[in-house]
Amino acid sequence: MDLNADLGEGFGIWRLGDDEALLDVVTSANVACGFHGGDPSTMRRVCAAAAERGVAIGAQVGYRDLAGFGRRHIEYGFTELRDEVTYQIGALDAFCRAFGTRVRYLKPHGALYHAAAVDQAQAAALVAAVNDYDRELPVLCAPGSVLAQLAVGAGVRVVAEGFADRGYLPNGSLVPRTALGALVTDPDQVAERAVRMATERTVVAVDGTVIPCQVDSICLHGDTPGAVASATMVRAALLDAGVQLTPFA
Repeated sequence: MDLNADLGEGFGIWRLGDDEALLDVVTSANVACGFHGGDPSTMRRVCAAAAERGVAIGAQVGYRDLAGFGRRHIEYGFTELRDEVTYQIGALDAFCRAFGTRVRYLKPHGALYHAAAVDQAQAAALVAAVNDYDRELPVLCAPGSVLAQLAVGAGVRVVAEGFADRGYLPNGSLVPRTALGALVTDPDQVAERAVRMATERTVVAVDGTVIPCQVDSICLHGDTPGAVASATMVRAALLDAGVQLTPFA
């Protein structure tokens, strides 16, 4: 199983989460590329720290929306979104190469993640950006999403992702952040959910329903309260359960 976290999401003097502490726990780092969060110096710092630890670096691409942290839906034309995603991958890859590594996968962020799960045009723009930049880049996304389907159809590897620190609806989608039960903040509960995902391939929805959760990577959000404590407990619990932790890319 892979453990990933959203990192490098600060901007200027503002830092969000403890990137260095999380890099000691996770196996893959979704690094913000400057559109929803992050800036050149932050990208460089996180890439250096990830490379030093042998953590795989992925491009966490988002809408051009610093003020809204990329969590507001934006209507994009196919060409514009494709080009902005390609731009973000290339920017992050430049800093990766400075430390002897490279971007190894793509993951959409926030509103773009959710849009690409259901919107053909936005999902197609993401797949086109991968094809333009590097067809070997896997796409980390929700299983069964439109993005996953289009990526498979284009010959792009898809890595299914689950969320140990987010609530699930009975239909398998995430509870909206504005609704009760969106976040799971108890470290013990987060760790228990992660082990269940890895060993039983299921997750318990907010109504108690047990639903399938066939994933190869578990995400822990760096901006969730107690993120480092939860991530540390998740890693320990998975290892205690006999789950090998390794980057998927």
